Amino acid sequence: MRARNVGQEARLGSLMIFGLGYTGQATAALARETGWQVDAATRQTQALGLRGVSHLLVTAPPGADGDPCLHAHHASIVAAPDLRWIGYLSTTGVYGDRGGAWVDEATQPAPNSPRAQRRVAAETAWAGFGDRIAVDIFRLAGIYGPGRSAFDDVRAGTARRIDRPGHAFGRIHRDDVAGAVLAAMGQDLPPGVRVLHGNDDLPTESATVVAEAARLLGVPPPPLIRFEDAALSPMAASFWAANRKVASRLTQELLGRRWAYPTYREGLAAILAEEGRDRRGQDGKVSGA
Repeated sequence: MRARNVGQEARLGSLMIFGLGYTGQATAALARETGWQVDAATRQTQALGLRGVSHLLVTAPPGADGDPCLHAHHASIVAAPDLRWIGYLSTTGVYGDRGGAWVDEATQPAPNSPRAQRRVAAETAWAGFGDRIAVDIFRLAGIYGPGRSAFDDVRAGTARRIDRPGHAFGRIHRDDVAGAVLAAMGQDLPPGVRVLHGNDDLPTESATVVAEAARLLGVPPPPLIRFEDAALSPMAASFWAANRKVASRLTQELLGRRWAYPTYREGLAAILAEEGRDRRGQDGKVSGA
């Protein structure tokens, strides 16, 4: 699918966000800052008014009974007269375990858990709108940012450096997710479905990221723990069971942008700087991307 960037007067419209969690709030703030009209809905919203809405972003995960937005508002979405773009925030977890190999935007999903299988089903359902409007599926790695990073556990004394050489995780800064969504919304897209990746340029072992957070805070890093001795919870064990590296070069080319935080190093440094500004009583806005 080809896309072209259009002028400011044409690309701005009305955005409805379903799900105002950590990433949804950041995206809403950035959209408002750049001139979009933004409304939001949650699971408690009884009627989703979509007249005049040109763009719909869905951030809420599916549950056991399917996608909550589609479950409650499918008829309203189908009937929306002005809707021309849907963005769905999914997860790179749909790729399952690849034994440490790389996957890219053309790789087919291979979910190996019920949670990932529900994500693939939700992606398929949203892709069904692609016959008449543009649909972007954003497969995101672990999202981090202010208030949600390795700093929090290091400060609390609960951080663990699990030693599993060769097991590199991808991650993406919250503000890069918001920037990617805004870049996609600003394109003039024909009907169809794109898969886009939100994953930084340097998949890295978790222990390395924790050590960098400790270094920036000026404290000793926690000791390494052998993976076999980690006593993981069932959810954590499922997370560690998958080993893959996710490429996002094509996504960045399609969106005409590079990540503001291409590795965990830049991302952690920016978070610490933002926290410092906030402690001095200055405005800690979501940074533009």
